[in-house]
Amino acid sequence: MNKNQEERKKLPLTSDIVFKRVFSREGNEDILKALLEAILDKPIQEVIVKNPELPKNLYDSKAGVLDVKVEIDKNIICDVEMQVQDFGNIDKRSTVYMATLETEGIKKGEDYKQAKKVIAINLLNFEYYKRNSYHNIAHMKFEKTKENEYVDMGYSDEEELATNDLEMHFIEIPKFEKKNPGANTRLEQWLWLLAGREEKLEMARKKNKEIDKAIDIINQMSMDEKEWNLYISRQRAIWDYNTGMRTAREEGAKLEKLEIAKNMLEEKVDIQIIAKVTGLTKEEIYKLIKKT
Repeated sequence: MNKNQEERKKLPLTSDIVFKRVFSREGNEDILKALLEAILDKPIQEVIVKNPELPKNLYDSKAGVLDVKVEIDKNIICDVEMQVQDFGNIDKRSTVYMATLETEGIKKGEDYKQAKKVIAINLLNFEYYKRNSYHNIAHMKFEKTKENEYVDMGYSDEEELATNDLEMHFIEIPKFEKKNPGANTRLEQWLWLLAGREEKLEMARKKNKEIDKAIDIINQMSMDEKEWNLYISRQRAIWDYNTGMRTAREEGAKLEKLEIAKNMLEEKVDIQIIAKVTGLTKEEIYKLIKKT
């Protein structure tokens, strides 16, 4: 490991490529199972990673999607993703993924009863929802019955879930760090591993053998030049994507301003007013006059 790697010490598990490399690699099923048991709060017998390979579009203009698709106990399909940055669409994105997994799980000619439960787990390295919890679980629930639509069917307890086959988890790591709990529960132990707080990690690894194994795996990866190159290349792809999106938005805004200025010129509006309204310089407006 070179000097720069020594200064960086460890690959961050909050990087989506590091997360996928750790939890989707063959031989690491035990730590993946332990992580999912902690999040879902239920015992699991078997996990099978359905997409252990890195996607071909890892470094393209969209920066790729690095999720871990897992089959749990042969009757649940779970999609786990570490979200590095907030693009303002995690709710819609998670819904689309769930719908895709649900339809992919039914083969042509099969009965709908054979559809597997789908769970989406979103580990967010940012705050997203205006809720006072770092772990929010969502289901498809019925709205409260309207008074004018009430029918007395004799049900003392009405069903709340429209279906139990769709479930979403949103875990916001910054909120967890703000709460700053101990490392007593399995979920707290795993989230301290994601957050990378050293003093908490020492407590977690003493209580949780899978955490201890995960830390050893990350330490080994952090000494591998290839893993650092993958991490750095991935970061550059994300930066390039963000820069491209920002440039596209700026160019779109500029074109919109030019179109507004053009319409105002056609209405004989004074150039000073056009400049004030659109934010364009007088030179830009004069150039537009020459083109028209």
